[in-house]
Amino acid sequence: MIEKQINIETKAGSLDTFICHPERRAPWPGIIFYMDAPGIREELRDMARRLATVGYYVLLPNLYYRAGTGTMLDASALREGSPERERMWGLMKSIGNELVAEDTGSLLAFIDRQSQVRKGALGCVGYCMSGPFVVTVAGRFPDRFAAAASIYGAGLLTDRPDSPHLLVPHIKGEIYFACAETDKYAPLPLIAELKRELERARTKFEIEIFPGTEHGFAFPQRYCYHKAAAETHWERLFDLFGRRLR
Repeated sequence: MIEKQINIETKAGSLDTFICHPERRAPWPGIIFYMDAPGIREELRDMARRLATVGYYVLLPNLYYRAGTGTMLDASALREGSPERERMWGLMKSIGNELVAEDTGSLLAFIDRQSQVRKGALGCVGYCMSGPFVVTVAGRFPDRFAAAASIYGAGLLTDRPDSPHLLVPHIKGEIYFACAETDKYAPLPLIAELKRELERARTKFEIEIFPGTEHGFAFPQRYCYHKAAAETHWERLFDLFGRRLR
């Protein structure tokens, strides 16, 4: 595996990004891995590596870079009432669908200059906070993203003018939604409403609800980690990207 940490220039500054890909037989299809709210950490790098090992060029950008290149949170961000958790909420509120779409434009420009990335279809995956980001970029860059995956995404359908569901009619690729059975950030009635919007737009999609799971089930270091569901979600990602990007 080849791994590197680089800065990608954007309108807002330097976007520090972790990149990994196989050592041999380049070029590889590209995948952008959008982080969840607790931010960049080794757990996410390991997940990016797992994608890369099966034959992809994976970018994991630090979406909090506007607060300073290298901005990270410690593990206490997951603890209710902790100062770090309050800091996390502030960082989350400092970004959104429009800013991430802007950053994605810079990431795409970078990708287009890399000889290790195969020309053509790209994929993206986002967890929790970034679930709506992947829907947004799939709708904003429909000719670039052939496959997108939102894993227990929060804020997929809102009453705000930047709600991701409004871009669903523009999506040309295929999108997969992995949902927890118990999730206060994406309750099942909201997922049912999203399903109706996707059907109305005739978007190619799959929604899968994992019984007995909670929000965050795919993260190995989270209290609610559900191994069987997490491994199934990996199978779904490998299948989606394998079909759409190769």
